Amino acid sequence: MIYIDTSVALAQLLAEDRRPPPTLWDDVLVSSRLLEYELWTRIHARGLAGSHGDGVRALLGRLAFLELTPLVLSRALDPFPAPVRTLDALHLASIEFLRGRGQRVQLATYDESLRIAARALGVPSATL
Repeated sequence: MIYIDTSVALAQLLAEDRRPPPTLWDDVLVSSRLLEYELWTRIHARGLAGSHGDGVRALLGRLAFLELTPLVLSRALDPFPAPVRTLDALHLASIEFLRGRGQRVQLATYDESLRIAARALGVPSATL
């Protein structure tokens, strides 16, 4: 199972120079519901809803979503082994929730600080 971070989803949608390999989308993909809000906020901020809205919906349709339950939210309040930003804490708490239920999770991200914090938790990185 691969946990998709917003940086990877945006790279795919915006056809950035650094994009995930096409094979990534063949795997079992999951993310926090937070990703949906982050994507739409960034797309709307750039005025791209008209041109990219269908792509956003298609990408979101490929993912299984983990809700921000009280258990996930409470984990995000605790310290992490490396400094993290608020939204990264929510993503990491979501990953830890999945791992706590026996799921083997890899993280797909282009965010180096998130990757470092995940590595400190023992979360492997997906190959991008």
